[in-house]
Amino acid sequence: MRLTMVGTGYVGLVTGVCFSNTGNHVICLDVDAGKIEKLNKGVCPIYEPGLTELMERNVAAGRLEFTTDKSKAYRDADMIFICVGTPSDERGHTDLKYVHGAADDIADVLKSLGPKQTPKVIVMKSTVPVGTTLAVRDRIRARVGPEIPFRVADNPEFLKEGAAIDDFNKPDRVVVGVEDEATGNAFKDLYDPFVRNGHPIYLMDILSAEMVKYASNNFLATKISFINEMANLCEAYGADINRVREGMCSDKRIGNAFLYPGLGYGGSCFPKDTLACIMMGETRGLSVSVSKAVHDTNQKQRDRFFDKIQGHFKSQGGLSGKTLAFWGIAFKPRTDDIREAPALTLMRKALGYGALVRGFDPVANENARRELGSGPVILEDMYEAAKGADALVISTDWDEFKSPDFGRLAQIMRGKVIFDGRNLYRRGQLGEKGFWYYSVGRAPVKPA
Repeated sequence: MRLTMVGTGYVGLVTGVCFSNTGNHVICLDVDAGKIEKLNKGVCPIYEPGLTELMERNVAAGRLEFTTDKSKAYRDADMIFICVGTPSDERGHTDLKYVHGAADDIADVLKSLGPKQTPKVIVMKSTVPVGTTLAVRDRIRARVGPEIPFRVADNPEFLKEGAAIDDFNKPDRVVVGVEDEATGNAFKDLYDPFVRNGHPIYLMDILSAEMVKYASNNFLATKISFINEMANLCEAYGADINRVREGMCSDKRIGNAFLYPGLGYGGSCFPKDTLACIMMGETRGLSVSVSKAVHDTNQKQRDRFFDKIQGHFKSQGGLSGKTLAFWGIAFKPRTDDIREAPALTLMRKALGYGALVRGFDPVANENARRELGSGPVILEDMYEAAKGADALVISTDWDEFKSPDFGRLAQIMRGKVIFDGRNLYRRGQLGEKGFWYYSVGRAPVKPA
């Protein structure tokens, strides 16, 4: 098939590259000329393991290309995937301006091709509020008139950053919302190479397909907020959340996925999609109290952890003039994505209280410098970031942070204090080495 991806962000680029790798001809379109120029030079704009190599292979094979030319991208496409951003505005409502812009551009090209063209399938890949795909259909129809043929579909993505290539190539399921059998059959053909592991393709109505994405992400966010609430109760009563988690997760009805205590969720999906569910409920006069509680609990989790940092230094005159080192800035390991990252919240709070902030992340340093400006010092070595620090804050659970040289840390840090927002270390391990140790859902440890 001839496919076009509208947008070369995380979803558009991963989707386009993976589809091209199964023999489809894919054009990735973006209005950002600088980004397209880099892609045409073989420079991948995002960090995702395996993506650059796969991209280079399919460009060399002539199956993948990048352009800013809308007419070229839309003219010969069998399917057009809208993969643009849908950020939340200041009210938490989904901003659809990029979706509308893409729809108008597609309509203009469809209209120029005339009524005898083969009907193209316009696919909503972006995560959008329920009803948006049909609204886009109506918006395009109003611009092109009744004679121009086209079809619409919704095909939500379920990609985990850091494991997106494997997720796409071996999906748990493929969800597609369609209005007619022919469109459904086209998607079966397109996804057949990816579901030979026996996992299903679910064909359903468009409204339900849109809702599957929100319901899935909101449920996963709920699990994260729930385990953090249990961790807070453990701290209040002296229990150990790690032991509690082991006991509860052995129940096969519960399982262990997304039930790790920490600093709460971040990234581009869970915060935005939880807010979108709240917004959709408010729009129809429905109370979505669980979603509201999930969001509120997540935001408060960062404040609660920062209170631990402040509490430790209260007797030492507060945070003003103290140096805090942060290991991890990305919202999760194996990505350079810092959107809604807990580390950013903590770093900004520390700066606001007069602390000096140093940070290190294996891949997100450049993004952090652009986002945070000259406030914190971002360094290229984890031990250099910790040098001279009054405390070390673990904010992302990268593998390289899991077994550090504690003896070296004790020598180079000014204060032997670790605030572990990811529960990477054993409590006794840190006390024996002379550290104050604070974690999530467990009692603090004093130096032995």
